[in-house]
Parts: sequence; C-alpha cells; structure tokens
Amino acid sequence: MKILLTGCQGQVGREIERQGPSFGFEIKATHKNNLDIVQIDQVRKIIETENIDIVINAAAYTAVDNAESDEEKAYDVNARGPEVLARVTADHNIPLLHISTDYVFDGSSTFPYSESMQPHPQGAYGRTKLAGEELVARVNPKHLILRTSWVFGSTGSNFVKTMLRLGSEREQVSVVSDQLGSPTFAGHIASALLQISKQYNEAKPLPWGTYHFCDAGITTWHMFATKIMQQGFEAGLLSTLPKVLPILSEHYPTPAKRPHYSGLDCSHFISSFPQISIQSWEQGLVEVMSSLKNN
Repeated sequence: MKILLTGCQGQVGREIERQGPSFGFEIKATHKNNLDIVQIDQVRKIIETENIDIVINAAAYTAVDNAESDEEKAYDVNARGPEVLARVTADHNIPLLHISTDYVFDGSSTFPYSESMQPHPQGAYGRTKLAGEELVARVNPKHLILRTSWVFGSTGSNFVKTMLRLGSEREQVSVVSDQLGSPTFAGHIASALLQISKQYNEAKPLPWGTYHFCDAGITTWHMFATKIMQQGFEAGLLSTLPKVLPILSEHYPTPAKRPHYSGLDCSHFISSFPQISIQSWEQGLVEVMSSLKNN
C-alpha cells in the first residue's frame, strides 16, 4: 500500500516516514516546498500519478502565537489545505487521516474532554484547526480525525528540546504550573495512524469519525519540565540539574491564550481500536531521551 504523507518535516511526519516501512508501506513523503496542499491541481496530480491508496495529513501551521497576527496563513494550512485533500481523496474514494488538536476546546473543563463535548477555541490556531476538522468531515465520508495534545519528539522544535537547551544554559528555569494536559510522543501518534492504515489495508472496516488520542497521564508544564530535566541529566544530556520553578500563566503572558485544562478522554478510541495500545507520556519521554542520547 502506498501512503501520501503531507507535512513530512514535522514531528509526527518524520515519525511516520521513519516507521512506515516497518509496516510494509511505501511512504510518498511531501512537505510545503514540494506540495502545496491548497493547490487542488497539485494534490490531484500526485494522488493520480503516484497511485496513492490513503492520505495522512500531518501538515499544520502550529505557531500558536504567530497565528494570532497571521490567521489567514494559518487558515490556508489548517483549513483550506485539508479541505482540498478531503475533496480529492473523496473523488478517488480513498481515506484521509487528519491530525487535529486539543486547542479546539477552551480549557474551561475540569475533566477530560470527550468527542461529544462542544468545541470552543480561544484563539486563531484553534479556530483554524476546528475549521479544518469541519471541512474534512463535510467533504470526505471516509475520514478519520485524530485530536491530540502537547506533541513532543526527538526532532523539530518542541517543549522537550527547548527545556534541554534552556537547562544547558541556565541554573534555573521558570515554567507555568497552572495549565494541565497530556504530553504525547510523536512516535506514538505515528504508530497509531500507521496501525489504522494497516487495518484499512487488510480490508477490515474502519469506524470513520473524530477521535481523541494522547498519551496516558495528565500533568502540568512545570511537572513535565521537571521530568525532562531529571531524565536529561541522568542521560548525560545535561551536565548539571537546573531548578524548575513554578509560575502562573499570568506571569508568562503570550499573544495566544493557552487552555487551562486540555485533558482528552480517549475511551472512544480505545474501544474502537482495541489493538492499538495507549502508552504513557513518561514512556514516550524515555524513548525521546534515548534517541537524543544516541544521536
């Protein structure tokens, strides 16, 4: 089976490209410089000429703060592009697997968000991602939207690598302690999407729709950073162990407001895909530290 992967230079995209061959898939990996997903002619041409069987859309505008002042560009990547992919895949009767985010919710809940709860994004990033979800669902019946949260990995720009960089430069780092969510290893997201693709390739029915998928466990950015520093020091990635000081969000203002609580209820995914295990974010962090140490 041949998969068209968009956003191959992102965290999840790199993991899909790395893991794909172990599933027996051929991955046609693309990024913004060789495939503009807003251009329907480009998308149609590559799907037809490459004989694509399934599309995984890992392309996204994820600069949350920049989106506040550049919402039009964010909308192009997060909504118009997915709509084009959905339209062309629907025309060819092939599935579209699409990655979305916890930012579609406002963060006012005190318990994990289920798929049945009403989205209410607070900022431009969340608005554009929600628009992309709605367009994908409207255009291609054979869609699977995977909402995830706090993505980290060993490649690209992410919280883990930022903390390790700051930890190597400073004796102490201040991190917000009043935002809660589930850090999720990009490799776990990639594996889930590839296992779903495998199920489709084996002609087993797929339950289309929107699902929540994140690593198990809810924590704060402060506690996540503390774990990163501890494991980074133990792995020899940090020469000293910096202090991680808790601060409130109001003391670290950003252009885009972050959800106070963005835990996701993954029970619908677990019951629909019992063969796909959900691992802890701590295990994901161990894998990332091992990868960074080896490289």
